[in-house]
Amino acid sequence: MFDNIDFSKMGEMLQEVQKNAQKLQEEAKNLEFVAKSGGGLVSVKINGEGEINDITIDDSLLEDKESLQILLISAINDAIKMVEDNKKLSAAKMFSSMGGLGSQG
Repeated sequence: MFDNIDFSKMGEMLQEVQKNAQKLQEEAKNLEFVAKSGGGLVSVKINGEGEINDITIDDSLLEDKESLQILLISAINDAIKMVEDNKKLSAAKMFSSMGGLGSQG
């Protein structure tokens, strides 16, 4: 089961994974995702860490609280999903770039 794993390099590989994870986290701070709902009546900007940076609401919604709430929830949920999808993609790229845990020599 462990025939192709060089355990002497595990510490080194774990340090590399940790370094890559920190790099991805720093890069995420600079990413920005925008989700819109209601044909653009509500717009939410969120960074790669999941922090909402801006919300834009069309004035026409200010008199319709129920619609505003529905569209705001929808835009926020879409923005959060974008961040989660990006995190999954980044993790997959990081692990695929490691080339597996097998011995190279």
